[in-house]
Amino acid sequence: MTTRRPKVGRSETNGHAVSLFEHEFKRPELLIWALTHRSLAYETSPEALADPTADNEQLEFIGDAVLGLIVAESLFQRFPDSREGELTRLRASLVSRKHLGDVARRMNLGAMLRLGRGEERSGGRHKHALLANALEAVIAALYLDGGLEAARSFVETHIILPALPDLHVALRAGDTFSGAIGDHKSALQEYLQALGVGQPQYVLTDQSGPDHDKRFKVQVRIDDGAGGARALVESEGSTKKQAQQEAARLSFERLLSEQSASTSTDVTPTPKIKAPSRNK
Repeated sequence: MTTRRPKVGRSETNGHAVSLFEHEFKRPELLIWALTHRSLAYETSPEALADPTADNEQLEFIGDAVLGLIVAESLFQRFPDSREGELTRLRASLVSRKHLGDVARRMNLGAMLRLGRGEERSGGRHKHALLANALEAVIAALYLDGGLEAARSFVETHIILPALPDLHVALRAGDTFSGAIGDHKSALQEYLQALGVGQPQYVLTDQSGPDHDKRFKVQVRIDDGAGGARALVESEGSTKKQAQQEAARLSFERLLSEQSASTSTDVTPTPKIKAPSRNK
């Protein structure tokens, strides 16, 4: 078996290794390997296709195993009262292609991929499965370069922590939990309905940038109980839908935090929350 690795230098990372992954790679070639799609090897040197180190598929295999271990351990620590079946469903949600693809898109990982021209033209930088696979390869690169702690820090920050609001709702839902996460608008709507607050409002407050690079800013508002509206958070994204989802996620986190802080003085029982519907 060959031991060849992509012959690239640190400069090809364009600084992303530090700023995006919060890890300084001792072996930056590992990151380049993780970001190299099979289409590039096919177009540049077809004879290299027999070499499993010519693209990131080997790293996907390692990353999948590392991700599963880290997620399982994190769920075990965070939800010690949950049964095995509940933990299994939560883990399946966190490591699903849908969730990993959403995480990769939120991190703009697609802009860093090394693709062949054909894959580039077909929109490879935005393909869900391709992004999910690349994210697993990045996790493997972090693990091989910095050990389990480097990989764990990345997984906790980018894959687990942003999903915690959905995970808490899922656990409160019990057996009706569908096993899907990521639809923050549905989660927020179900939560507000359970509290009797009503529907959240998504208000477009600003849009800027040229047509090919628009930015949309959206504010979430809810009934303040006195006939007015309370602004929760404001967030932005490259599409209105993306901005709304991120604003919903931040709003949900804020409301859960406020509820937790008032638990000691609030004598009203916490309402049982149904699992939000999910679009996979």
